[in-house]
Amino acid sequence: MPLTIAPRLSVIVITRNEALRLRRCLESVSFADECIVVDSGSTDGTPELAEALGARVTRTTDWPGFGAQKNRALALARGDWVLSLDADEWLDDTLAAQVRAVVEAPGAPGCSYTLSRLSSFCGQWMRHSGWSPDPVLRLFPRGTARFSDDLVHERLLCDLPTRPLPGHLLHESMPTLTVANDKMNRYSSGRAADLHARGRRGGLGSALGHGFWAFVRTYVLKRGFLDGRMGFILAVHNAETSYYRYLKMWLECDDSTS
Repeated sequence: MPLTIAPRLSVIVITRNEALRLRRCLESVSFADECIVVDSGSTDGTPELAEALGARVTRTTDWPGFGAQKNRALALARGDWVLSLDADEWLDDTLAAQVRAVVEAPGAPGCSYTLSRLSSFCGQWMRHSGWSPDPVLRLFPRGTARFSDDLVHERLLCDLPTRPLPGHLLHESMPTLTVANDKMNRYSSGRAADLHARGRRGGLGSALGHGFWAFVRTYVLKRGFLDGRMGFILAVHNAETSYYRYLKMWLECDDSTS
């Protein structure tokens, strides 16, 4: 029988209707030994595109939230190392070379790695506004980490020490204001449900207060004014997201449990 060589690097991605952005993501990690895509009901050909690009695709019929869905993808990984990406993210050349160097280094891995994410908002790279610097834990030895069960804003839980890698993880967060508003609505609902499940409660006063604080934090404390007009728009977007999150906790989550 031929000798089977275990993969060194597994890339995991969860998707839903990401045909326009997935190619850039997967092509930036073409050096990976395997790419795993877990798709939840795409209707735009995303699974077929992923398979054409060499990914191993699993289709799911339900949506348990970002954390649980990423844990599904993680459970399918076979590599010594796992790199978690979103479909709207891709590695620049410097970061790709650094990831390859980590994976190919001899010896047992003793740490995980954070990637420096640089995100764009409505076509502009945001260098301030709380979006940069933005280190995110994404590269880790398989079996040492799992994702939190949050519906949105899931976290990678890992006990290993972390080190930063040079280069950038590029992130096309919200290409248009329409996309931003849609994402605000979905994420504020998911985050409201997460916080409500932990015993937090909303209200009109808390919605106004958190919304105001989100604007001040983004535009003033995180120097969003240095990002020009898009810094102001992002600050308003963050304020609206926070406002609706606490309003939904009050008007929707509280009502659902009463």
